[in-house]
Amino acid sequence: MTTTSPLRLAYGTNGLTDLRLTDALALLADLGYDGVALTLDHMHLDPRAPDLPSQTARLARRIHTLGLSVAIETGARYILDPRRKHHPSLLDLDPDARAARIDLLRTAVRVGADLGATAVHCFSGARPPSTPEPIAWQRLAGALTPVLDAATTARIPIAIEPEPGHLLSDLAGFHHLRSTLAAPNSRPTPDRPDVTASATPATPATPAIPAIPAIPAIPAIPAIPAAPGAPPSDVLGLTLDIGHCQCLEPDPPAACVRAAAPWLRHVQIEDMRRGVHEHLPFGAGEIDFPPVLAALRDIGYQGLVSVELPRHSHAGPALARTSLSFLRTAQPAPPPTAPPHPPPEPARPTAPLPPSAPSAGGPRC
Repeated sequence: MTTTSPLRLAYGTNGLTDLRLTDALALLADLGYDGVALTLDHMHLDPRAPDLPSQTARLARRIHTLGLSVAIETGARYILDPRRKHHPSLLDLDPDARAARIDLLRTAVRVGADLGATAVHCFSGARPPSTPEPIAWQRLAGALTPVLDAATTARIPIAIEPEPGHLLSDLAGFHHLRSTLAAPNSRPTPDRPDVTASATPATPATPAIPAIPAIPAIPAIPAIPAAPGAPPSDVLGLTLDIGHCQCLEPDPPAACVRAAAPWLRHVQIEDMRRGVHEHLPFGAGEIDFPPVLAALRDIGYQGLVSVELPRHSHAGPALARTSLSFLRTAQPAPPPTAPPHPPPEPARPTAPLPPSAPSAGGPRC
């Protein structure tokens, strides 16, 4: 599918952590962004706050007033463990620790549903050194299952991100996860509560999460095409970070976009260098952006394209302004449209025909 619609540009709040959330949203709307990638964190809509439902309701009204779309991101560094970055993960050895990450993601799904979000982002986490890789993939599939179930109910896609250094680090890993989820033994059962039950205790029941009152109506989410032979739940999609493609994928970023097209639900964008996982402002890395943006346009991508500069909050407002200008300039011009056909010329009046001369011999019967 091809579209000539402009890409929907957004900015991540993890790059605006020195601003109050209300100020960050106003900044992005004033600059002309189409949306915001909202990282649930202690300074911006804390997912563990006791008044989360009322905060979410106020935020829903605010983003509606500002005309912003929203995607939910869950990459807050210390939201669950104040001493270990991105811990616990979906791969943690401790089932109780995994349950804490599952609860966070289910909360993110409910917040995303009440905000009418385009997607809820997540990641696998790094494989514990003592866990064999096949067991890690099974554990990831089992931990994601209740999250995918919640997302199916809420009609909002989960967009997992390949992250350098994590178990799921590239596009090949995404497809491996999809195949693992499709396998009959990937889902926990009553007599098999966890895919690693032989090595770890059974996972306790996940505590119920208070429901957040629904605010805007949630639009229907199109089904994600299944991979040949092993389709998992159609709610599982992909977050593609363009910088990560430059960092470690074998193909150029534009080719990664085209390869990911059927599953693409969220895009993060920044500059980066080959082999170095460092998010850089545009122009400070090696990426050729016009082909990337052209590929996103050509595949008909309709989600948000969100600037991801989580280590640049000290310059957040200025970078939000310059990033938007850069991306607008780098976007290819839409293909020319054929001029409309000129209206047909009005029919010219014709002179009346002269009366026929009577034939010799009079009229014929």
